[in-house]
Amino acid sequence: MIRTIEWTDEGVVMIDQRRLPTHELYPVFKTHEAVAGAIEDMVVRGAPAIGVAAAMGIALGTNNSEASTPDELEQDFHRVCERLSVTRPTAVNLFWAVERMRWAFKRARREGASIGDLKKQLIAEAQDSNQRMGSFGVELIPDDATVLTHCNAGALATAGFGTALGVIRAAVEAGKRVRVYADETRPFLQGARLTAWELAKEDIPVTIITDSMAGHFLKSGEIDCVIVGADRIAANGDVANKIGTYMVAVAAHENNIPFYVAAPLSTVDLSLNSGDQIPIESRADEEVTHFRGQQVAPEGVKVANPAFDVTPHRYISAIVTDAGLAREPYDTGLKALFGKKD
Repeated sequence: MIRTIEWTDEGVVMIDQRRLPTHELYPVFKTHEAVAGAIEDMVVRGAPAIGVAAAMGIALGTNNSEASTPDELEQDFHRVCERLSVTRPTAVNLFWAVERMRWAFKRARREGASIGDLKKQLIAEAQDSNQRMGSFGVELIPDDATVLTHCNAGALATAGFGTALGVIRAAVEAGKRVRVYADETRPFLQGARLTAWELAKEDIPVTIITDSMAGHFLKSGEIDCVIVGADRIAANGDVANKIGTYMVAVAAHENNIPFYVAAPLSTVDLSLNSGDQIPIESRADEEVTHFRGQQVAPEGVKVANPAFDVTPHRYISAIVTDAGLAREPYDTGLKALFGKKD
């Protein structure tokens, strides 16, 4: 299993996803500020992994506190939470993780925990796994299938088994023959650099295509289904994912090809009625005008660089979560997975 992010006595260890696939490096981040910077700079990316990184950053920052009383520690804890909260605006897992850590701290304080116990409980809370998701989605992948995916939603994006790639892994482990077409996913090339790297390491056949080729292969009949991850899912099933996902979903719908989304329940934001309310992060111009320091666009040209787009729920065949599958109508199906009633 790929070691995406780990808690150690020295600090939080993360694989530097910016350097893949040519360099496999595992720097140690020893402060919460360093973890926050790693999230902002995309050392770690993918909504679930961002949430895990934020939780570990909060645990790390609190553990490093020199507070002498629980009240002083609580002040430091909230300061650390605020810093991690502003790193990436679209990935709801980040805010879910921060709130989960707040809840854990509040519970521990209510129980009268000492400073040492408060720190230990936060470290324990920061651990998580998502292997169940693959088992729920494996039925969606037919045997001898060619699957198209966009961006990276594997172990690198989740700190675990993976969401979209987790479903693919589970299908392979179930004995199904699966081939993957991976969109390169401009401008950060998560598909070409990360998805292809993960699949190649596990001997799962993978073919890289440029983003502009997806429609061609969907129309040609070579693709049996599409599966992607998500950074936020609204209550009605609208999905925010890496920019370019919407175009793939429309092309899949036009050609009657199932389009699936895999994400943990922590990605579902029931407070948002639709995807129109999802904040879309804009990133630096240089991600488009440069590649690894080399300028590839004219000097001074204007750039638009939204990191995500929103796919309306009508294009989505099913949403795979760690609690089960949801289908239309998503406004009731997603709530049911949380154990809620209308």
